[in-house]
Amino acid sequence: MKQKPPKVMRSANGRSGGETHQTTTSDKQALTTNQGVPIADNQNSLKGGVRGPTLLEDFVLREKITHFDHERIPERIVHARGSGAHGYFQPLKNLSRLTRASFLQDPSKRTKVFVRFSTVAGGAGSVDTPRDVRGFAVKFYTDEGNFDLVGNNIPVFFIQDAMKFPDLVHSVKMEPDRGFPQSASAHDTFWDFVSLMPESMHMLMWAMSDRGIPRSLRHIEGFGVHTFRLVNAKGVSTFVKFHWRPGLGMASTLWDEAVKIAGADPDYHRRDLWQAIDSGDFPEWTLNIQAFDQVTADELDFDILDPTKIIPEETIPLTPIGRMVLTANPVNFFAETEQIAFHPGHIVPGIDFTPDPLLQGRLFSYLDTQLSRLGGPNFHEIPINRPVCPMRNFQRDGHMRMNLQPGRVNFEPSSLDPGSPRENPVRGFSSFPDPEGGPKLRQRPATFADHYSQARQFWRSMTPPEQGHIVNAFTFELSKVETPAIRKRMLGHLDLVEPALGKRVAAAMGMTGQAERLMPAVTPRDDLPPSPALSIVAKTLETLKGRTVAALVTDGSDAALLQKVRLAVRKEGGQLEVVAPRIGAPKDGIVPDRQLDGAPSCLFDALVVLPSRDGARELLGAAAAVDWLRDGFAHLKAIGFSGDAGPLLAKAGIEADPALGVVALDGSRGLDAFLAAARKYKIWDRERLVRPQP
Repeated sequence: MKQKPPKVMRSANGRSGGETHQTTTSDKQALTTNQGVPIADNQNSLKGGVRGPTLLEDFVLREKITHFDHERIPERIVHARGSGAHGYFQPLKNLSRLTRASFLQDPSKRTKVFVRFSTVAGGAGSVDTPRDVRGFAVKFYTDEGNFDLVGNNIPVFFIQDAMKFPDLVHSVKMEPDRGFPQSASAHDTFWDFVSLMPESMHMLMWAMSDRGIPRSLRHIEGFGVHTFRLVNAKGVSTFVKFHWRPGLGMASTLWDEAVKIAGADPDYHRRDLWQAIDSGDFPEWTLNIQAFDQVTADELDFDILDPTKIIPEETIPLTPIGRMVLTANPVNFFAETEQIAFHPGHIVPGIDFTPDPLLQGRLFSYLDTQLSRLGGPNFHEIPINRPVCPMRNFQRDGHMRMNLQPGRVNFEPSSLDPGSPRENPVRGFSSFPDPEGGPKLRQRPATFADHYSQARQFWRSMTPPEQGHIVNAFTFELSKVETPAIRKRMLGHLDLVEPALGKRVAAAMGMTGQAERLMPAVTPRDDLPPSPALSIVAKTLETLKGRTVAALVTDGSDAALLQKVRLAVRKEGGQLEVVAPRIGAPKDGIVPDRQLDGAPSCLFDALVVLPSRDGARELLGAAAAVDWLRDGFAHLKAIGFSGDAGPLLAKAGIEADPALGVVALDGSRGLDAFLAAARKYKIWDRERLVRPQP
């Protein structure tokens, strides 16, 4: 980012850049603190300079977030529904050139980790598959203390400043007067908020894309979101963005598929992760970084401190630095997955912060939340949170204190106990001396004001099917909004993101020509090239590894053919589950894994239909069997079938067509053709038949 004078763009109501709805406020309407002090700016935290760090003296921010952090007990306010696992991290090379962090030095050294994946908006009892952001938090138990990389499966966020975080979450949570909808953003309060926050547009594009409805937790990417620093032993700082890449590649569901999975198995993602680890099919990710210096940061045409922006991989490629493998499920869900306490302020020597205003607020908020959720300041003594390295300090007592610390000295300096802990200027953590600074103010830099250009780049980076899904997602969400003015306002934003997007959503809702005309603070750029790395479809791996094929059988099915399919799927790294009309005593040597009524095809990645002739006649009268095939076809899954399945396919309205992934298993090449189709995960050429795009 080229250096610019520290000017700011502010509207009359104190916001920066792009807001079009200003109001006047009487004394009776004045927003105040809980002490009655009128608030002049509810949009920006107090910083030391326009790009400087957030100041601890900001009592408005602290009061607002403190109250927000303590609103619910004991469930997490956000990320309440989570699934976790133990594993290890191992660096791929020595990174001493970039950082002094000890766990990144030795490629032969493994560091214990615990990972928690989560949805954001729903409560602990909500389902796994709503359209939502997924949390991706990793606790590294290093020999220099715990390091928490607390991120999401999307690299940007809705807001630029932590001051707005309580407002964002309040808007997306259940509406306070009615207590619904649960775990859903398709309602007035959320879209009212984001339609008044142009900075949310980039994140909305990601959330409305297929990233919001992943196939499983094993198929998601992870991001640190913010720009951090790596600092080496010489004190040299390098900016860094953290990226997790799944070994299985990325995969998502379709919206109709996600909805049906929620009804068929609310614990779909949790069960998938547990079963994979339990069976020894350990999920893994590669940790990658985008590392760059101040000179490079100055040359970028956006601000690296803005959490609503990404650095395209085509601009700064990813560098793999480590591998993480999850190898063990929790022994006790509550004691581990529920009580683990993540905090972006848990860092180790060699890793440091930047004055990103969203990150700065998180550094306060997470610690404050743990005090409420886990009962007091000693949450670090709970086994799942306890560092593996020694803890030595003079903190004493407090609720649920467990460590027994002998002696009379609980202060420093002291001469009474020469063996008591002392500061270590050599090995101890020292903050990087960031040169940013300036007057105390509540403003955002002008470099944060472009809210549409990267959102447009994201749209143009999607394949046609993915663009169609984004259109459908916006259409579904906005059609649930009861207030016409909010729908019109959002259509105005979509016109600014990409006119074609706005027109397609408006047409799908019957609101052509009704978009509110909005004036952006910065005209969206039209010259940003597409970034193929942003597309799920473009990066999907052609593999059956980590995927499940379902075989629908009946009495009299060909056991030899079933075994042939099973062995072929297993050889590809996948697994096969047998579905039958009844799960009772096996016949013909075939043992069902699931009963048809409880195993809809949305739970599987590919299908084979192997009924006997008499069994096919029986299935013709079973709605579950016909829907099993119809849904599989509509959800773009590869379908293999034996000759006796012909009448069942005909009733479901499905014709054999290898080009569309409907493959007869008869003959020497039939199974190979089916496997080739199943490796693709989705048969995108079929979508034009089942889901014409608006």
